[in-house]
Amino acid sequence: MKIRNASVYTSYGNFEQLDVLIHDGMIQAVTPKDGLKNIEDDVTVDGTGMYLIPGLTDIHFHGCVGYDFCDGTEEAIEAMARYQARNGVTTICPATMTYPEEKLTEICRAARAYNEREDVKRIGASLVGIHMEGPFISHTKKGAQNPNYIQKPDVDMYRRLQQESGGLIKLVDIAPEVEGAMPFIQAVYSEVAVSLAHTAADYNTAMEAFGNGARHVTHLFNAMDPYSHRAPGVIGAAADSPGAEVELICDGIHIHPAVVRSSLRLYGPDRVILVSDSMEATGMPDGEYSLGGQPVHVKGNRATLADGTIAGSATNLMQCLRVMVQDMGLPLETAVRCAAVNPAKSIGIYDRYGSIAPGKVANLVLLNQDLEVMTVILNGEEYQG
Repeated sequence: MKIRNASVYTSYGNFEQLDVLIHDGMIQAVTPKDGLKNIEDDVTVDGTGMYLIPGLTDIHFHGCVGYDFCDGTEEAIEAMARYQARNGVTTICPATMTYPEEKLTEICRAARAYNEREDVKRIGASLVGIHMEGPFISHTKKGAQNPNYIQKPDVDMYRRLQQESGGLIKLVDIAPEVEGAMPFIQAVYSEVAVSLAHTAADYNTAMEAFGNGARHVTHLFNAMDPYSHRAPGVIGAAADSPGAEVELICDGIHIHPAVVRSSLRLYGPDRVILVSDSMEATGMPDGEYSLGGQPVHVKGNRATLADGTIAGSATNLMQCLRVMVQDMGLPLETAVRCAAVNPAKSIGIYDRYGSIAPGKVANLVLLNQDLEVMTVILNGEEYQG
């Protein structure tokens, strides 16, 4: 397959008029415009007037199209993978909620079984990891997590779940102020990315956590104390920790546009990761849904518990990218970096995904000038989904 005449997002973080050659599911060559005109190929895709970007990677979402990752079934994962691929999200690392170990084991086993299927590459977005959002969090900042199942950090439990998943857990969340958190971080940081989440930690506690090996912050600004000039908290500690990366939910609901823009100045575009935090109502009509076993009311792209607490989003990652560019006034180059490059690096898959370069898996998306998905190339073939 050849893709010609598109404005291609390069490994340098800019757009150039380039041609891309794909063979056997992989990117074989990226050349200047017309560099492939003498190479014969059965399939040529004309990208005139369009942007060609890497497929996006969502490292924090719970569900879509009426399914939730915590359903713990291959059917749910398959439905989500198809929806995500249709929307240009070609690699996924869905998140668990706060549940007891028995339920989390069921979820991990389903993910492993799904990934071991022979037809998995033809289904939809590749399942490249699991984001373990609960249960090692704070009651004070539980958000939409079920307080009945919150527990102290447990290294052995995490490792049992990691074994059941076949090594799929890429992120594990923790409130660093809870009993046992620091020993937990010290024990596992070399095995998995440790993320601060659902936490009331102050600046000094968060700095200690980063010093012990934590390197990620889950949905920055949400389910944590606000940044203030005398109490900078987790937000300030992450800014003072050069190795820390932060997630932003840019659905237009969770974070004000001015805060998104200032966050990019504070952390820099290489440390910001765009996530959707979407729940099962994404891609569905308004109505009553569920998240973590709790009822959620969805109207438009706002999802809330009965008490008004925001309960995830109803927006997929490609929609978040559009919001970031069209509503928040940020460059497309920055949005692609935050939604494709940085998440792939964060969970250790950038050697295969996240950029348009020879040797990478050919997961690509053609967008028109309105940033609507026109064509998805998944594992080197046009996705029909």
